[in-house]
Amino acid sequence: MPEQSWHEIVRNVLKRHNVSLVTYVPDNVLRPLIDGVHADPFFTAFACTREEEALGINAGAWMGGTRGILLMQTSGFATLPNVLASLSVPFQIPTLMMVSERGTLGEFNIGQSLVARTMRPVLDALAIEHHTMTRLDEAQFIVDRSITQAVATRAPVCFILSPLLTGGKVFAK
Repeated sequence: MPEQSWHEIVRNVLKRHNVSLVTYVPDNVLRPLIDGVHADPFFTAFACTREEEALGINAGAWMGGTRGILLMQTSGFATLPNVLASLSVPFQIPTLMMVSERGTLGEFNIGQSLVARTMRPVLDALAIEHHTMTRLDEAQFIVDRSITQAVATRAPVCFILSPLLTGGKVFAK
């Protein structure tokens, strides 16, 4: 049996945990996962204009009984500390976030690099669980157990997808 890709693994774990809402800001690295959830009638998936908007939609969905996840790239995370600190954390909303990591491994965009260096310290300061996924063999375990923990403890979690796992953004030469 052929090995599953990272995005197939993530999609299957989301289904097992009844995470049916997928909000995202378009990103080429996340494109295989985005395409996969759009093709699967289990999911409701749509693009948002900003990460804060997507997080707010997912928070409202949680309050209405629907589980969601926000997909974004590293630079988009920089817009979220205020909404995480004023909505997700104090109101104990198990906000699920998946970030395609930019700013490392040959990055040309200084903005991406700056956010990549500050993302983990911000998550730590907000006491938000986060896991950087670098290997295919760890993806299912990390996503599965982290969703279980987020729902049980009513706390946010952030999955950071390393370019070592996804292949990262392809840069023009």
